[in-house]
Amino acid sequence: MADNEESPRPSVTRRVCAALALVAALAALGTAIGALARHPVQLVIAVVLVLIAVGAAWAALVGRGARRVFAGVLALVALAGILLLPDLRAFLLMIVVIALCAASGALARIAFAHDLAPDRAGVRVPPARRGVLLINTRSGGGKAARFRLESRARSRGVVPMVLTPGDDLRALAEQAVAAGADVLGMAGGDGSQALVADVARRHGIPFVCVPAGTRNHFALDLGLDRDYVPAALDAFGTAYERRVDLATVDDRVFVNNASLGVYATVVQSPGYRDAKVATIAQRLPELLGPEAVRPDLRFSRPGRGEQPGADVVLVSNGVYRLDHINGFGTRERLDAGRLGIVTVTVDRARDVPALVSAELAGRLHEFHGYRAWTGTEFVVDSGQALVEIGVDGEALRLPPPLRFRILSGALRVRVPLDAPGAAPAALVPHGVFGAVSALFLVLTGRPAHRPNQEEHQAG
Repeated sequence: MADNEESPRPSVTRRVCAALALVAALAALGTAIGALARHPVQLVIAVVLVLIAVGAAWAALVGRGARRVFAGVLALVALAGILLLPDLRAFLLMIVVIALCAASGALARIAFAHDLAPDRAGVRVPPARRGVLLINTRSGGGKAARFRLESRARSRGVVPMVLTPGDDLRALAEQAVAAGADVLGMAGGDGSQALVADVARRHGIPFVCVPAGTRNHFALDLGLDRDYVPAALDAFGTAYERRVDLATVDDRVFVNNASLGVYATVVQSPGYRDAKVATIAQRLPELLGPEAVRPDLRFSRPGRGEQPGADVVLVSNGVYRLDHINGFGTRERLDAGRLGIVTVTVDRARDVPALVSAELAGRLHEFHGYRAWTGTEFVVDSGQALVEIGVDGEALRLPPPLRFRILSGALRVRVPLDAPGAAPAALVPHGVFGAVSALFLVLTGRPAHRPNQEEHQAG
């Protein structure tokens, strides 16, 4: 293990933030209770009208014809009703409560710092003798060029290999290994990261992730700095090396997740990469509307047997704290040796408003059609000749059955000595009680509780 030392006592700034976070949370609770006591009827009416407006707006989005017109009019009437309330203070107090909750959460993150992060696993390793970095200059809107990764790599003694249109990335990675590379890196998006990581895995050499793509969720959960891309190049020097898991669908490796069903269909749409929100809004009427047909996906749950199907199936390399239907959240660990499996099933007649509310609030896990479990293998079958699937954001069509596996500890990965070192999910306590307890610990001058290994495994 590296970094096994005890967490330092919280600074004055962190203790003040802990106090302010608790005060803001109590103020939000008090304001909500006070508003309910002073304006019980109007507050309830305001909440109901907001829910009607959201539900009707969503119904207008996924409906067609007269149903869409009726839902749109209903949403406008509900919004007008809020503005016509005799006393808007009840509604305004709701906004105050939301603002106080947001402030409490932001202050709590500062107070917790890195106390909740697990000990950094791995060993300190010397610089690469012959490091090679493959660079996709088109990823992330040209991040590689903007951060001058090619010249920065050379200045560190790393050999850059810049992709040109038509290049076979896997072939270039294999060529680099054949030429003597002892550390292989990739500067690009998560799809490219997965491909080069697979080459490194097959040859048993370490891998360096350089987050030069659009989102780089793998880098996020490795604890890398995604804002200053060149910092990742330090992993070719003296660095920490650890083992992390990879996942596969059939023989294709992925580092984040694979999605099937509604979201996978959206990913297949032309223009999705350039206009995600607009594309989703355009496709939802046919995908989740009342006349939509559920995707033909068949799978089994442990102890439950074969399931009737689902609108969304997400299979991830490790377990996500999942907030949204697109499958992107954050993982506490990348070395637990488990697939994360999530399904979302929507009753077309009544569930769509509840789903959009959970989606907008970033609380997808509270939707009643949400199911989650873990495993080392998972099989999805279908009566279709080809199944649409998004693998690390790349649109594919694969023949069923689709067989998912976890490759436990398959990849040797190097991270810089001064990298942040923890995924966001590892820095936030579970539940309200856990958050309050951690804040009180910081407030009294003690580090927030750091979960031990067994607790991580149980989670």
